[in-house]
Amino acid sequence: MPPLDLKGFVLSGIGLSGLAFGFTTIGQGLLPPVMVASLLVTGIIACWLYVRHARTATAPLLDLSLLKIDTFFASVVGGFIFRVGIGATPFLLPLLLQLGFGLTPFQSGMLTFSTALGAMAMKTTAAPILRRFGFKQILVINALVSAVFIGIPALFTPITPHGLILVVLLVGGFFKSLQFTSINSLAYADIEPRAMSAATSFASVAQQLSMSAGVAVGALVLEIQRHGRAETAVEPRDFITAFVVVGLISAASAFIFMRLPKSAGASLSRPARPTATAQEQVTTGARVDV
Repeated sequence: MPPLDLKGFVLSGIGLSGLAFGFTTIGQGLLPPVMVASLLVTGIIACWLYVRHARTATAPLLDLSLLKIDTFFASVVGGFIFRVGIGATPFLLPLLLQLGFGLTPFQSGMLTFSTALGAMAMKTTAAPILRRFGFKQILVINALVSAVFIGIPALFTPITPHGLILVVLLVGGFFKSLQFTSINSLAYADIEPRAMSAATSFASVAQQLSMSAGVAVGALVLEIQRHGRAETAVEPRDFITAFVVVGLISAASAFIFMRLPKSAGASLSRPARPTATAQEQVTTGARVDV
């Protein structure tokens, strides 16, 4: 086992925590703008120093050379872009329902819980769908379909029937969970066993950072719209732009998935019993992003 990359540990820890904390606090008024900017700048500088370090380190903490693998690159980079919209939704949707439409936290929670029900319903159908259509086709088309469901709350109004909202969130949860499972599984399709630990760590870091970036984008769009108004409270119309923006960002992930070869992930989608490693990764992917 290689020794701990202590320098990489310090640089990546400072860089990623600075970016994650900075992204999360953008537009929420939790910290002064100067402090938020300082966190982001510190994070960017530390990450840049880590990239320089990782190019020459014998056993870097986060192995950037893994991005040379097409399937891993698509999973990490495409998954990052897609998850921006997913990360913004748990922030924007409860605010819309509670501040915009006047629902109680209980009512809001009961509606948004339907997304999880849709995700659970998908788990029994993911494998047959991937075997039938393949990873590339699913990732490209479903990125666009899921992006529609991410952006569709922009059409909700205070008079939209709660039953309709519930159905939309339920169906959207199904397609978004299918995308999660496909992305997470594809990451390990071409990873050799000796690099599996490094790939898992890398993918996990990217997932967490993308969710923070989603909150940041959603909060920033709301902040920009209410900036300069006499009334500083968030209004229902502000959420229209926010949902459209994060939906478009998630849709942009389709361009990354289009670069995949047609046979990408074929070893994982064969009807035969998957290997222990592939099976483990599918299970892991299903668990991380429900």
